[in-house]
Amino acid sequence: MLDLERQHAPIAEALRGAAARVIASGRFILGAEVAAFEREVASRLGVGDAVGVSSGSDALVAMLLAAGVGVGDEVVTTPYSFFATAEAILRVGARPVFADVEPDTLNLDPELAAEKLGPRTRAVLVVHLFGRVARTDGLQAACARQGVALLEDAAQAIGARDGGQPGGRAAGAIGRGAALSFFPSKNLGGLGDGGMVLTNDGAFAAAIRRIRNHGAEEKLRHEVVGGNFRLDELQAALLRVKLPHLEAWTDARRRLAAAYQARLGGLPIGLPPADEGCVWNQYVIRIPAERRESLIRSLAERRIASAIFYATPLHLQPALRGFRHRAGDFPVAERAAQESLALPIFPGLGLTEVDRIVETVAAACR
Repeated sequence: MLDLERQHAPIAEALRGAAARVIASGRFILGAEVAAFEREVASRLGVGDAVGVSSGSDALVAMLLAAGVGVGDEVVTTPYSFFATAEAILRVGARPVFADVEPDTLNLDPELAAEKLGPRTRAVLVVHLFGRVARTDGLQAACARQGVALLEDAAQAIGARDGGQPGGRAAGAIGRGAALSFFPSKNLGGLGDGGMVLTNDGAFAAAIRRIRNHGAEEKLRHEVVGGNFRLDELQAALLRVKLPHLEAWTDARRRLAAAYQARLGGLPIGLPPADEGCVWNQYVIRIPAERRESLIRSLAERRIASAIFYATPLHLQPALRGFRHRAGDFPVAERAAQESLALPIFPGLGLTEVDRIVETVAAACR
């Protein structure tokens, strides 16, 4: 699904140099590398502040805490995402309230989400799934009317824009804050864990900076209860090497997605909607549930990877059984969990390899 060796080989010497620079500095936590990386990301993505944290999951927790979400509160979100989306809500003592997803984009349905807003709702957490900006038509206004924070899980969507238009909304600049992940498989991946919160709200950024460092603004003086959510210097230095390549890597993903769209058209499978602003963290097709395992086997026989994102929707995860959701509660998400299959897409993947993948899919669909 991902070949990091192809991506890292051309920049290997620069990565080694960055690591050596940090080792020589003797400063490993919240130093000059983190500060520089934060400035560079904020400038490149066009947001007021970028605050480095320890992971995408911790970015979600820090955002929720900064938004005042706590015990007894509710957060409206999607049932079709990685577990961290719901887990972060639970970690701050709140309850995830799910709304179903759109059949085509698989992102949170904004109309259904707006209907879920209630007296206990403190935030809405939208997920820009697979690199596609989620629609928030009407949802932003509903949140504003009720004083509810709109937050973004942009872990898979760094650099994504709504529709790809020059004035289109960018992931990370829609709500009060947005979480990024630098997990190695992400479009901008570190050599370990890392994350970031993007925001145009200076007070929100200041709150995140406190929260990531045990709630302290100065040494040993803790204003709030936070956590150890700090991005380390080594990851920041390595990510600074990779950041200038992000645009070219994103363009490569878009070319690969376009090749898939052209070559897979006409087959009895569902394709993701065309979207010039999508950054294609994953390329996910839909195939009837009864044929998915056969396709996975056919791909594996030709040494072609595939992956299911996500086999079990959040409301049916064992860890959330206490909320007593049942199969059928969110049918669009449940069907997506049964039919979705991700094909390889990463910078360095060749078009001849795409052709071989497409040939295998076509043969399995006959």
